Amino acid sequence: MNIEDSYSDEEILTAFEDTSKRELAFNWLVQRDQKKIYWFIRRMVIDHEDTNDLVQEVFIKVWNNLSTFRGESRLIYWIYRIATNLTLTFLDKKKRKSWIPLLQVEDELLNKLQSGKYINGDAIQIKLQEAILTLPQKQRVVFQLRYYDEIPYQELSVMLSTSVGALKASYHHAAKKIEKYMIDHQ
Repeated sequence: MNIEDSYSDEEILTAFEDTSKRELAFNWLVQRDQKKIYWFIRRMVIDHEDTNDLVQEVFIKVWNNLSTFRGESRLIYWIYRIATNLTLTFLDKKKRKSWIPLLQVEDELLNKLQSGKYINGDAIQIKLQEAILTLPQKQRVVFQLRYYDEIPYQELSVMLSTSVGALKASYHHAAKKIEKYMIDHQ
Protein backbone atom coordinates (compact mmCIF):
# COMPACT_ATOMS: atom_id res chain seq x y z
CA MET A 1 0.00 0.00 0.00
CA ASN A 2 1.22 3.48 -0.87
CA ILE A 3 2.06 5.59 2.22
CA GLU A 4 -0.11 8.41 0.87
CA ASP A 5 -3.11 6.07 1.10
CA SER A 6 -2.09 4.58 4.44
CA TYR A 7 -2.88 7.14 7.12
CA SER A 8 -5.67 9.68 7.26
CA ASP A 9 -5.43 13.00 9.05
CA GLU A 10 -7.68 11.58 11.75
CA GLU A 11 -5.44 8.53 12.30
CA ILE A 12 -2.33 10.70 12.46
CA LEU A 13 -3.89 13.24 14.83
CA THR A 14 -5.35 10.56 17.10
CA ALA A 15 -1.99 8.79 17.31
CA PHE A 16 -0.21 12.12 17.89
CA GLU A 17 -2.41 12.81 20.93
CA ASP A 18 -1.09 9.62 22.53
CA THR A 19 2.35 10.61 23.80
CA SER A 20 3.62 7.05 23.38
CA LYS A 21 2.73 7.20 19.66
CA ARG A 22 3.58 10.84 18.99
CA GLU A 23 6.85 10.19 17.12
CA LEU A 24 5.28 7.37 15.09
CA ALA A 25 2.35 9.59 14.08
CA PHE A 26 4.70 12.38 13.07
CA ASN A 27 6.75 9.90 11.05
CA TRP A 28 3.57 8.84 9.22
CA LEU A 29 2.81 12.49 8.48
CA VAL A 30 6.31 13.20 7.16
CA GLN A 31 6.30 10.07 5.00
CA ARG A 32 2.89 10.94 3.62
CA ASP A 33 3.41 14.66 2.89
CA GLN A 34 7.12 15.38 2.63
CA LYS A 35 7.40 14.77 -1.12
CA LYS A 36 4.57 17.21 -1.93
CA ILE A 37 6.10 19.89 0.26
CA TYR A 38 9.57 19.25 -1.15
CA TRP A 39 8.44 19.80 -4.74
CA PHE A 40 6.35 22.86 -3.88
CA ILE A 41 9.36 24.50 -2.24
CA ARG A 42 11.78 23.25 -4.90
CA ARG A 43 9.79 24.93 -7.66
CA MET A 44 10.01 28.17 -5.68
CA VAL A 45 13.71 28.17 -4.70
CA ILE A 46 15.15 25.81 -7.37
CA ASP A 47 18.20 24.83 -5.30
CA HIS A 48 18.09 21.30 -3.79
CA GLU A 49 20.08 22.17 -0.65
CA ASP A 50 17.96 25.24 0.10
CA THR A 51 14.85 23.13 -0.47
CA ASN A 52 16.01 20.43 1.92
CA ASP A 53 16.76 23.04 4.58
CA LEU A 54 13.33 24.61 4.15
CA VAL A 55 11.53 21.25 4.21
CA GLN A 56 13.30 20.46 7.46
CA GLU A 57 12.24 23.85 8.87
CA VAL A 58 8.65 23.23 7.78
CA PHE A 59 8.45 19.88 9.53
CA ILE A 60 10.14 21.21 12.67
CA LYS A 61 7.47 23.89 12.77
CA VAL A 62 4.79 21.25 12.16
CA TRP A 63 6.17 19.13 15.02
CA ASN A 64 6.23 22.13 17.37
CA ASN A 65 2.70 23.23 16.48
CA LEU A 66 0.79 20.07 15.58
CA SER A 67 -0.82 19.92 19.02
CA THR A 68 -2.41 23.32 18.28
CA PHE A 69 -3.76 22.28 14.85
CA ARG A 70 -7.48 23.11 14.95
CA GLY A 71 -8.65 20.85 12.14
CA GLU A 72 -10.21 23.68 10.13
CA SER A 73 -8.66 22.24 6.97
CA ARG A 74 -6.78 19.14 5.93
CA LEU A 75 -3.34 18.76 7.49
CA ILE A 76 -1.58 19.03 4.13
CA TYR A 77 -3.15 22.46 3.50
CA TRP A 78 -1.99 23.63 6.92
CA ILE A 79 1.51 22.36 6.08
CA TYR A 80 1.43 24.11 2.69
CA ARG A 81 0.61 27.34 4.50
CA ILE A 82 3.64 26.91 6.76
CA ALA A 83 5.78 26.03 3.72
CA THR A 84 4.53 29.06 1.81
CA ASN A 85 5.31 31.44 4.66
CA LEU A 86 8.77 30.00 5.29
CA THR A 87 9.63 29.94 1.58
CA LEU A 88 8.56 33.54 0.98
CA THR A 89 10.46 34.62 4.09
CA PHE A 90 13.53 32.75 2.81
CA LEU A 91 13.31 34.47 -0.58
CA ASP A 92 12.86 37.88 1.06
CA LYS A 93 15.87 37.29 3.34
CA LYS A 94 17.92 36.19 0.35
CA LYS A 95 17.02 39.42 -1.40
CA ARG A 96 17.89 41.55 1.64
CA LYS A 97 21.05 39.63 2.52
CA SER A 98 22.51 40.01 -0.93
CA TRP A 99 21.46 43.65 -1.17
CA ILE A 100 20.13 43.07 -4.64
CA PRO A 101 16.66 43.64 -6.03
CA LEU A 102 14.26 40.71 -6.09
CA LEU A 103 14.51 40.69 -9.88
CA GLN A 104 18.19 39.76 -9.58
CA VAL A 105 17.32 37.01 -7.09
CA GLU A 106 14.88 35.69 -9.69
CA ASP A 107 17.67 35.91 -12.28
CA GLU A 108 19.92 33.87 -9.97
CA LEU A 109 17.19 31.23 -9.66
CA LEU A 110 16.76 31.25 -13.43
CA ASN A 111 20.50 30.75 -13.92
CA LYS A 112 20.43 27.77 -11.55
CA LEU A 113 17.50 26.36 -13.46
CA GLN A 114 19.19 26.80 -16.82
CA SER A 115 22.46 25.26 -15.63
CA GLY A 116 20.56 21.98 -15.54
CA LYS A 117 22.06 20.62 -12.35
CA TYR A 118 19.14 21.56 -10.10
CA ILE A 119 16.13 20.42 -12.10
CA ASN A 120 15.70 17.42 -14.33
CA GLY A 121 13.19 17.66 -17.12
CA ASP A 122 12.65 18.15 -20.77
CA ALA A 123 12.93 21.49 -22.52
CA ILE A 124 9.23 22.28 -22.16
CA GLN A 125 9.28 21.64 -18.40
CA ILE A 126 12.32 23.86 -18.00
CA LYS A 127 10.73 26.56 -20.15
CA LEU A 128 7.57 26.38 -18.01
CA GLN A 129 9.67 26.72 -14.86
CA GLU A 130 11.47 29.71 -16.41
CA ALA A 131 8.08 31.30 -17.15
CA ILE A 132 6.91 30.69 -13.59
CA LEU A 133 10.03 32.37 -12.22
CA THR A 134 9.11 35.56 -14.09
CA LEU A 135 5.85 35.86 -12.12
CA PRO A 136 5.48 38.09 -9.08
CA GLN A 137 5.82 36.01 -5.89
CA LYS A 138 2.13 35.90 -5.02
CA GLN A 139 1.11 34.84 -8.53
CA ARG A 140 3.88 32.23 -8.51
CA VAL A 141 2.63 30.76 -5.23
CA VAL A 142 -1.00 30.73 -6.38
CA PHE A 143 -0.13 29.25 -9.75
CA GLN A 144 2.01 26.47 -8.29
CA LEU A 145 -0.44 25.51 -5.57
CA ARG A 146 -3.31 25.44 -8.04
CA TYR A 147 -1.57 24.03 -11.14
CA TYR A 148 0.82 21.48 -9.66
CA ASP A 149 -0.82 20.65 -6.36
CA GLU A 150 -4.44 21.13 -7.48
CA ILE A 151 -5.47 22.77 -4.24
CA PRO A 152 -9.07 24.02 -4.39
CA TYR A 153 -9.57 27.79 -4.37
CA GLN A 154 -11.52 27.60 -1.11
CA GLU A 155 -8.54 25.97 0.63
CA LEU A 156 -6.13 28.44 -0.99
CA SER A 157 -8.30 31.24 0.33
CA VAL A 158 -7.83 30.01 3.89
CA MET A 159 -4.13 29.20 3.40
CA LEU A 160 -3.23 32.56 1.87
CA SER A 161 -5.82 34.74 3.64
CA THR A 162 -7.13 35.99 0.31
CA SER A 163 -10.57 35.94 -1.28
CA VAL A 164 -11.45 33.23 -3.78
CA GLY A 165 -12.11 35.91 -6.41
CA ALA A 166 -8.67 37.45 -5.92
CA LEU A 167 -7.06 34.01 -6.18
CA LYS A 168 -8.91 33.20 -9.39
CA ALA A 169 -7.82 36.53 -10.86
CA SER A 170 -4.23 35.96 -9.74
CA TYR A 171 -4.20 32.47 -11.27
CA HIS A 172 -5.73 33.76 -14.51
CA HIS A 173 -3.15 36.55 -14.81
CA ALA A 174 -0.34 34.11 -14.03
CA ALA A 175 -1.56 31.65 -16.66
CA LYS A 176 -1.77 34.43 -19.27
CA LYS A 177 1.77 35.63 -18.46
CA ILE A 178 3.09 32.08 -18.66
CA GLU A 179 1.33 31.51 -21.96
CA LYS A 180 2.81 34.73 -23.36
CA TYR A 181 6.28 33.78 -22.11
CA MET A 182 6.05 30.33 -23.69
CA ILE A 183 4.99 31.83 -27.04
CA ASP A 184 7.62 34.59 -26.95
CA HIS A 185 10.46 32.20 -26.03
CA GLN A 186 9.89 29.33 -28.44
